Order: sequence, then structure tokens, then C-alpha cells
Amino acid sequence: MTVPFSSLTEFRAILADLPSPDGDARAAALARQGQLTKPPGSLGRLEELAVWFAGWQGREKPCFERPQVLVFAGNHGVVAQGVSAFPAEVTVQMVANFRAGGAAINQLSRAFGAEMAVHALDLENPTVDFTTGPAMTEAEVVAAIACGWDAVDPKADVLVTGEMGIGNTTPAAALAAALFGGEPAGWVGRGTGVDDAGLVRKADVVARGLARHQSALSDPLEVLRCLGGRELAAMAGAIARARVERVPVVLDGFICTASAAVLECAVPGALDHCLAGHVSAEGGHRRLLAALGKEPLLDLGLRLGEGSGAALALGVVKGALACHSGMATFAEAGVSGA
Repeated sequence: MTVPFSSLTEFRAILADLPSPDGDARAAALARQGQLTKPPGSLGRLEELAVWFAGWQGREKPCFERPQVLVFAGNHGVVAQGVSAFPAEVTVQMVANFRAGGAAINQLSRAFGAEMAVHALDLENPTVDFTTGPAMTEAEVVAAIACGWDAVDPKADVLVTGEMGIGNTTPAAALAAALFGGEPAGWVGRGTGVDDAGLVRKADVVARGLARHQSALSDPLEVLRCLGGRELAAMAGAIARARVERVPVVLDGFICTASAAVLECAVPGALDHCLAGHVSAEGGHRRLLAALGKEPLLDLGLRLGEGSGAALALGVVKGALACHSGMATFAEAGVSGA
């Protein structure tokens, strides 16, 4: 598929005309739930998940056959402000680890049968330090969004997007603060493990970024351009493409959710095809999920990124769909119903 936009204005137009779930498939799935060999509601949230997936996949019996995991990597000029416990070259090294199959996300993708791909975005050219200027030009942010858009398999039945980028919890916190307000200190977290002084420094960096780009804060896509990063923009592009293709998305942690929030703030309802895989231990993630009205499937204290929490949540999704689509009805099993 040719990427159908070449500017933020054209991308914004796509977001304004997104498809809805299939109401007939959802109704059929809901009716099926009432006929399965179990007391009504006894599988709790698994039943809700199955019906939700049915609506987006457009079938009474949703499938878990082609899960896709996409990891995007980018480097950030704001690292020069001392916001990370690790140097920027670790991004390149971790991309090599992903490609060699040695990272946590490789193991989790393999465990749940997901096809995983890694996309490194211009790592040799970090974004501009957003305390000194916009992180990206319009051409750069559009190219990153397009990378994510183009990476999605339209035949996937569920998508996970993850990221790698030393320092990227700072742009994520800046996005969250710009989109939802509040003091920067309430959005920043320890990321790769910064100390108390580093945490104060991150809050100050976010505050300076917000002040510098005050005129852009009313436009979510401009917020992404001025305060975000290439991998964050790519995740937003992938999530938007998934909606166009009606592919359900499992969101990962704070950075992924901040990227997705740009779409929701640009067009309310743009994340209706997304569910929260987990809530991370990173600073403002729980607060961000609350702002988006997303209830996480898992709460395990994870803060790795890479898409790892969302990939782990695929196990819950797989179980929910297996029960819904594979269980016998009372009639099929010859069991007396209520």
C-alpha cells in the first residue's frame, strides 16, 4: 500500500475519517457468549475481550493466528541534557540485540507466535534537543509516521508496537504534559534508572521544552513534531494504520501510550481499537491510562519497554479468543442450559 499522506495536514484528514467496529459481528459474538458451556460472566474480562476483538476483526469467532510485533528505534538530542543513565550508543547496540534475537521482546514474541520486526529510524541523526528547537521538521516527522504506517501487516489479527531509544521517557513525558497538562514532575519517571537529581533534571527539561514550544501545544500533531521522537512518531503511524485496517492494537507502556495519546487528542475516539496491555512502573503511565480511559490487562511492575508488557498480554488475548471461539455451546455439548 502506498502511504496515503505526505504532510501532517493529509495525515490529520485520515484521522478524521476512521472506520468503526463491525456491529453485527460484535452482536453475534455477544450472543455466542450466552450459549457457551459456562455460567454467564464466569470468564470475567475474557468475555469482554473476545466480544471487543470480534467487533474489530469483523467475525463472530475472532482469531489469534497472525499477531504482529513492531519495534521502532530512534535517538534523541535531548539526551545531551543528562536525562538518561545510559549513553545514546546503547540504542544502536540494542537494535543489534533485537535483530540477533537476544532481547526480552524476542522471547515474548516467540512465546506467543508473533512475527516481530525491528525498524531503526535514522539512528545516526538524533532528533534536535527540544529545549533548543523543534525535535523534528515536518518532513522528518511525516517520514517517521510513514515508516510506522508502512510496517503494519494489514492481515495481522492483533498488533503490538514497541520502542527503543535512550532518553525517550523524557519526550514521552513532554508529550503527556503537553496533551493533558499538569506539572512536569508529575509525568517524569526514572526511565533507565536515573537518580533523584536526574529526576529533577528531567522535570526541568520537560518544563523548558513546554515553554519553548508553547505556541504548538494546541495541535497534538505539532506537539509530536516539536517534543517527540522518530520512534514515537512511527508508533503513532502504525497505530493509525491498524485502525484503518481494523486491526486491534495492544498498547505497551508509557512511551507507547504517550505516542498513541497524540492520535486520541487529535481526534477523540482514534484509539477505540486499542486496549492497554499493562500498566508500567514508569512515572505517569497509570495517570496517562486514566486520562485515556484505558484499563490495563496486567500490572506486573514492568518498565522495560520494547513492547514487552503488551507482548506478554498477548497471552491473555490468546486465552480469551481460544475460549470464545473454541468452546462448545450448550447445544453442541448436549449440556442443559440455565
